[in-house]
Amino acid sequence: MPDIPSAPVILGDEPGSFPHSVLAERHPAIIRQVREAFPYGPDRHGALDALLESCTKGVVEPLPAGAHDRELWREWGAAEHTGRSWYDLPWLWSESFFYRQLLQAVGYFGAGPWQGIDPFRPFKLAELDAPQTDEELAALDSLSAEDQDRALLHGSLWGNRADLGFRLSAGDASGADAAPGLVADDSAALWSLLPPSGGATLCLIADNAGRELIPDLLLVAHLLRRGRIARAVLHVKPYPYYVSDATTADVLDALRRLTGARGAAAEYGRVLWAAMTDGRLVLRAHPFSSAPLPYADMPGDLRAELASATLTIVKGDLNYRRLVGDRLWPPTTPFSGVTAHFPGPVAALRTLKSDVITGLDPGTEAALMAAEGQRWRTGGTHALIQVRT
Repeated sequence: MPDIPSAPVILGDEPGSFPHSVLAERHPAIIRQVREAFPYGPDRHGALDALLESCTKGVVEPLPAGAHDRELWREWGAAEHTGRSWYDLPWLWSESFFYRQLLQAVGYFGAGPWQGIDPFRPFKLAELDAPQTDEELAALDSLSAEDQDRALLHGSLWGNRADLGFRLSAGDASGADAAPGLVADDSAALWSLLPPSGGATLCLIADNAGRELIPDLLLVAHLLRRGRIARAVLHVKPYPYYVSDATTADVLDALRRLTGARGAAAEYGRVLWAAMTDGRLVLRAHPFSSAPLPYADMPGDLRAELASATLTIVKGDLNYRRLVGDRLWPPTTPFSGVTAHFPGPVAALRTLKSDVITGLDPGTEAALMAAEGQRWRTGGTHALIQVRT
């Protein structure tokens, strides 16, 4: 990264740190939740128990010899990381490989009755079907045409706080009041890349399913309907990942949720349905979407596709870590510098849920530290819109 000093890669080896808590507490809890969500037989239970033992007391085990992606994961670092403690590895790699091993344990990839069964689906559907989703969709009906750009952008930014995003983006609110949790706001630059001329191509690298995917889809529908884009490419994960990351099946569930709703939500759903059938909205599930690597290491075919986009929107915390590099950057490190590797204009929409942060004004950082210490980095109460043109 030109003119940007390197920063330490984030590991999970420091007790009390956020990454350490994910490895030591969250991952074992996820194993238990998955175990209880399905009536798995003794073989699956045994594999889950072995993974729990490996995560908490053991070392990283290799994928089975017959795994379809064993060689790919070797290229992604398994050869050098196997046999080491989960805590001593780059946190991004440890997290990613945990989910790959979890899918192995439940038989997702192997021949048999559990092949292709998403172990996180019950949690995704429960959120999608929650009453709060109805409330968030109903909030669309009260938006004026003047409010929609800002409101739908903020709805996508805040994810499952979409109703809050809609309310805080009311046209008569001042900038400070409308976005009290924003630590950086390059939304004007984002809109400048998507003028209402109808010729733009948008790539959107999705984050979570359920109530976080729906606002992303609403934003795409709005941009298509307003003529700010002619085509959208939605990048999702090729298999279940990080509990709630969106797959093709999750997009279809969300789309059915919209088309089955009432009012403005249903209208947006019909726009999306038509756009998928005529090719204006395309889904991609590139293998690199689930790689334990930063986007600086993306393969040539993906780089070429993103280079052809008018704008790529990178959604969510994990994708932000992959965009800027999962490192302990000083918060004032220029966002433009750490994203210089990206092959075209890029915007990050992210609610802060991990330690990585770049592009902050020194005064903003000082105020956050004085008010909250380090909590502002991981609590999900702050967000950012950052753009590199």
